This record gives sequence, structure tokens and C-alpha cells, in this order.
Amino acid sequence: MSELKLSEEVKSQDKAVFSAMMHPRWDEVKQYKVSKRNGSSVIFAFEKMFDSLRRACDGYEAFVSPELILQEAIKDIFNGIDTKDISEVLILGATAQIEKDPAYSKVSARLLLQKLYKEVIKKSINNENLKDTYGKSFIKGIKLGVENKIFDEKLLDFNLELLANSLDINKDDDFEYIGLHVLYDRYLMKKDKDRFELPQTFFMRVAMGLALNEKDKNTKAIEFYELLSSLRFVSSTPTLLHSGLTRAQLSSCYLATVNDDLIHIFKSYGDIAQLSKWSGGVAADWTNIRSTGALIETIKVDSQGLIPFLKIANDVTAAINRSGKRRSATVAYLETWHLDLEDFLDLRRNTGDERRRAHDMNFANWIPDLFIKRVMSGGEWTLFSPNEVPDLHSSYGKIFEEKYEAYELKAKMGGIEKFKVMPAKELWRKMITRLFETGYAWMTFKDPSNIRSPQDHAGVVNCSNLCTEITLNTSKDETAVCNLGSVNLGKHIVNGELDEELFKDTVTKAIRMLDNVIDINYYPTKEAEYSNLKHRPIGLGMMGYQDALFNLNLAMDDKSVLEWTDQVTEKFSYYAILASSKLAKELGKYSSYEGSKWSRNLLPLDTVDLLEKERGIKVEVSRDSHMNWDIVRDHIKKYGMRNSNTMAIAPTATISNIAGCYPCIEPLYSNLYVKSNMAGEFTVINNYLVKDLKDLNLWSQDMLDQIKYYDGSIQEIANIPDSIKQKYKTAFELDPMWLIKLTAARSKWIDQSISHNIFMKGASGSKLNDVYLAAWKSGMKTTYYLRSLSISQIEKSTLDAKKFGYTQKRDYDAKSSVDKDNIKENK
Repeated sequence: MSELKLSEEVKSQDKAVFSAMMHPRWDEVKQYKVSKRNGSSVIFAFEKMFDSLRRACDGYEAFVSPELILQEAIKDIFNGIDTKDISEVLILGATAQIEKDPAYSKVSARLLLQKLYKEVIKKSINNENLKDTYGKSFIKGIKLGVENKIFDEKLLDFNLELLANSLDINKDDDFEYIGLHVLYDRYLMKKDKDRFELPQTFFMRVAMGLALNEKDKNTKAIEFYELLSSLRFVSSTPTLLHSGLTRAQLSSCYLATVNDDLIHIFKSYGDIAQLSKWSGGVAADWTNIRSTGALIETIKVDSQGLIPFLKIANDVTAAINRSGKRRSATVAYLETWHLDLEDFLDLRRNTGDERRRAHDMNFANWIPDLFIKRVMSGGEWTLFSPNEVPDLHSSYGKIFEEKYEAYELKAKMGGIEKFKVMPAKELWRKMITRLFETGYAWMTFKDPSNIRSPQDHAGVVNCSNLCTEITLNTSKDETAVCNLGSVNLGKHIVNGELDEELFKDTVTKAIRMLDNVIDINYYPTKEAEYSNLKHRPIGLGMMGYQDALFNLNLAMDDKSVLEWTDQVTEKFSYYAILASSKLAKELGKYSSYEGSKWSRNLLPLDTVDLLEKERGIKVEVSRDSHMNWDIVRDHIKKYGMRNSNTMAIAPTATISNIAGCYPCIEPLYSNLYVKSNMAGEFTVINNYLVKDLKDLNLWSQDMLDQIKYYDGSIQEIANIPDSIKQKYKTAFELDPMWLIKLTAARSKWIDQSISHNIFMKGASGSKLNDVYLAAWKSGMKTTYYLRSLSISQIEKSTLDAKKFGYTQKRDYDAKSSVDKDNIKENK
């Protein structure tokens, strides 16, 4: 190695070069050639690769080892490697180290950014005129998109020079690797597989698409861009994918009702396919379909019931890949009195007749309050065929109870042909058992969804959506639509407290952006367009709740967190509702406003008492408030509301990756794990924990190995202080009853619902019973997945077998099922 002469003061980057040259493959690799895009080949210019790594590591030298990255990268270099793959081997070398320190995620992101810059603007990241070049690429990209009929030609009406000068290219450095990779892989626009967008031009294009109808569109586009690029608010995936496109399908959720009519059933299949094709998640209410054995009057034969139709719906779902960038996803809802319910509960089982199974769909129970009352009282429950009880599905509350009891009496008197009587507890037990075994059907509650709905005057909520946060009316003529986006709560904690002015600004602007979607949106069906323009519902949510608590140095199960959660959600609700009312002053009320709860001076908090009165059972949630709601009430009384619904807290699985925060209102899943989605597999490490451990001089390879051994938990690691253990409990180490309390506190302020996963460690049917009854008693409208912790433990090949053993397996308190879908992409 005489060709390499190093001084005593050699820099760490030079050590990295030295490390590469000491690699046993060096003599071979240095002779390799590189294939260029024009077909020619040249000797591998290693100094360029070293320069890329130096730039990526700038500022992180104290935390990362460039030599480790190079040692890993050199393994993947081969003779004839393409120029576009050279950056990839460095990225792979860096991502392999992410578990060692979160700084490697930043380095990996920078390396990916360099690759992206070369792909889009053909310039290196260290280009002196990068700002100018970046801006020109934005203008060029907009024109290219319009010329190729990808972008709406209205984008040319903007002052492109002004918008280009408004791009903040420094924000490209804010991304974690997983967020930038998701953008790169799925969101940045392409022509003939070549990307022509950069992160900031992407955010500006989305902002422009949402400002198309604004009077001062340039000012609003810049305003929207600032909000998106700061990651204080992120629109939902369909909006990010399609904003500014010629067919701008920006909505996230569609909810439909299927009628008991063969023509409408098959029309619904077509509608579901169209809605899925354009990247919408689709929920269908199937309760109207008559049960197995029910008479079909027109041809005088018995029906085969609901299940064969759901099998077809399943195959439609499997055939569609949403926008080519998202898995197709649909959910079927069925009310708990339907005679085919027991077969419905078996649809995701891995045993039985495959002709009566549907493995590509999701399923949810739509549960009336009366059923839960019968479960608690030990009463009987009757299952009916909908064609013999035609008004049950469209009624709720006391009216439903009266009708249901009348039908039960009629059945006893011989006036109903198809029915089944069984103990309510037996059916409840089966529902919980199937949920535990298969993950389905989710528990959602019909009566609170309707009684607390602002639109009780305009129809019935027949189901929730794919992710159980939307509660909108549906009918044969109306397919409900909801447009989503989420406030990143963690970005609003400044100097150890919530920055309320910043929070208000974000919520207010986000409401406007979501409302704009309604008029810009491409609607795949006329029923969706009619419903959305008539009621104008939107669903502003939140994410980064766990980040906010970490920034406040609070453990999620600290007693003070309940009050803090209650108050921050009250502020969220206050500013969202007021923003919609201010839009009504500017742009007009939604057309079905008169008669709504808004017009009757009933806000979300008021509806908790309505639910309690209707049930005749106490709703176990505080009614306390801390803000002057008279201001909001007076504004609504004078100007009305722009939107029938304003808030819904969605899962945010994908957009939280982009924002670099924890999803929605969930606790951290694990302190160290591998996350899989359509973009690939990513190592996820808790940055907050690593920082705290570094501050205590506890972060080391040994600590990392222990966290691996304990599957991302730190509770059994002896030398970690109890305060740190408390702060960094994972989802499965928190009491699910406490998490229900937190969501119940939020729910009283939300006019739609909240996507709430149940995390359970162990296999206690009694505990599950208590958790779901607690959710109902607290007035929650819906729950989402049951996440149950597996007893099995993965063999960890990176751990020292002499220290940890060849099978790193520990005993949990009780046997539990395997979580079927830890990281499900929806929003």
C-alpha cells in the first residue's frame, strides 16, 4: 500500500479511503470498469465515490464511520457496474449501519439525494449554483408534465419564476432515509421511468394543484408549499400522488351502500373497481343483502346469501392495484343481526371451504348498542335476513331497539321465516375469537356513529371506512367521500410546550387545503361527486403524537398525559371548526347545512350527552373544556359551516414516514425493528431513545445487541434507568385500557372518528372482552386492528451466539397470536 501515504493528522474520511484500499478485494476492484449511459465504459473513478461519501457524512463525523460504509459498499461492486448503481452500493452500505446510530439514516438520505439530483438535474449536490439549477428544474418539470399531458395545463397559469424562487432547497436535508426513499420510490413524478421531480418541486407541484381555484393562486401556492415542505401538515397519499395532474383524484376514502338488487350489486363491483383504480380506499356496506336461504321472489328460489357476493368482491379487490402505487384495499361491513354473520366472521380463516373464504379483503362488524346491552345483561340475540326486517339497517338508537324487539316478537309468533336465536354472549365470544385468530372482523359501533353525527338530518351512517375513522352517510344515490391530511403534532412542540399560535396557523391553513380538494377533485363515480359536493366533508387528522410526548419528556402512561391529550385535542377541534366556519363566511355554507347539528348549536362535545341519553347508560368520559367555545358557536350561528364534517384521525402509515414521525395517535411499535411496505424494507430505530442513552453514556454496541435480543424492548435491560424505561414503553407494554382512555378523551372533540388499534400482549379473552366493552362504554365510535404479540422470536444472525444462544427465545406471560399485518399501508 505504498501508493497511499497518510500523515499523522489524517482525516476520518481519508481513513475511510485507507480502509477501502486495505480491503482484500481492492486490487481486483480497482481494475473494474464502469458502464456509462452512452454505452461506453471507463475505469472506476473511486475518488468520485469517496467525494460523495464525504459530502454525505459532513456534520455527522462524530456519529458515523465512513470506513464501515465503504467496507460494506465494496462488497457489492462488480466489473461493468452501471453508473446509476454506484450510488446505490453506497446507499446500501450506509443503510446497513442505521441500527448503530440514527445519523446513518441522515447519511443514507443524503446519498439518495445525490443520486436523485444526478437523475433529475444531472448535477452533483455540491454544485455552486444548485439553488438556481433546482429552480430551473422545477420550471422545466412543470412544462414537461403539461406537454406530456401528465399535469393539468392550468399549472402554467402560475408565476413559475416566483414559485421557483420560493423553493427552500435546504429542506431536502430534513428527511430521514425512509421518508426520502418512499418519496423517491412512489411519489416523485416520472416520464418513461425517469424522474423529473425533486422533493421541493414535488411539494410545490402538490401545493399548486391545491391552489388552482384560489383568486391569488401564487400566494396560496407558496403558503401551501411552506406548510407541506415544513412537514407541519402532510396531505394524504392520493392527494400527494395526483395533485396537479390531469385527473386529480385526491380523495382518500369512499363509502358505499350495496342494495339487495342484482343489478345494483354488480354495478357496485364496477364502482369499487373504479374507486380503487384511482387510489381510493373503499368501504362497502353489505347489510342489505338477503341471507342464505331467503326466498328470491322473482324466480321463486332460495338465495345463496351474502358470502358468494363477497367472494366476487374479494377477487375484484385482488385484481386492482391502486394507481400502480398502492395495494388495492376494500372493507366489507355487516351489521351484527344479519343471519349470515357467523359465515361472515369466518371469511379470513385459513381452514374450511376456500370457495367461502376471502383473503384479500378486510371485514368489520357494525354493532348496534342493543347487542352490547344484551351481551352485558346475558340476554339472547336474534339474527334476521334483511329482506324480512327492511327498516332495521336504517334505524338506530331507541327507534332501532323498538323495531328490533318488535321483529323478535314477530319471529316468536311465526311471522318471520328466516331467523336464529342464540345467546348474545356466545356470538360476542365468537366475534372476539375470530378477531384474535384472524384479525377480523373489526369492532365498530353503529349508534354512537349516528347519534353523534352532525348530519343526522340528512341520512344514516351505514358503515365506517377502510381505516375506521370516517363516519359519513351513504345510500344508493350517495357514495360518501372524505379528503384527508394530518397535522404533525411533534412539529408544534417548541421550547418544551405546544406552540399554540403555530398550531392554530397549521390547522387553519390545512382546513382550507382540504376544502379545496372537493372542488378540484376527479370523481370516479357520479354518486361520489353528488355526495361530496352536497355535504363537503373533510377529515383533518393528526400524527406525531408520540413524538410530541417525547419532546415534552412525557411517558405515554403518565397520568398527566390524559389531561394534556384532552386539551390539545380540544385546541385541534376548536381551530378546525372555527376555520371551516370562517371559510363559510368567505365562500358559503355547504348546501345541506340547514337542519344539521351545527345549525342546531350542537358541537361534538354536546353530542356525548345525546349518546348517553339515548343509551340510558352513562358514557364514561369527562365533559370538561378549557376554551371559550361561545366564540365558535356565535360564528357558526352567523355564518354556518363550510364542511359537514371537519376531523378524522387516520392511520397515516405512509405519510408519517415522509414526515419522519410516529403514525397518528399510536405509541411506538418498537424501539428497533424492520418495517416492510411497497417501497421496501427499512430499519427503524428510536432516535429519541438513542439520544437519551447517549446523554447517559449508555449507547454502545452491547446496548444495541441487548435491544435486539429483547425485540426492541428495553424493559429488561438492567443498566437503563427506570425513568427511561417508563418513557420508552412500546405499544405492547402499555395497558390497552389506558390507550382507550386517551382515545375516548380525543373522541369527544372529533366530529367523525379515530383509527384506534388495540395492542394486546398475551391471549386473554377476558382482557379483550374488557377492552372492547370499555371502548363502547366510553362512547368511541370505532376500533381498528387488533395487534397481538407473537410468542415466537426471530433468530438474530447479527448477535453473538456464544453470548445469546443459537435460538434467542424468551417466554411471554401467555401464548398469543402472530400479528398478521404490523405495518399496513393505508394513508
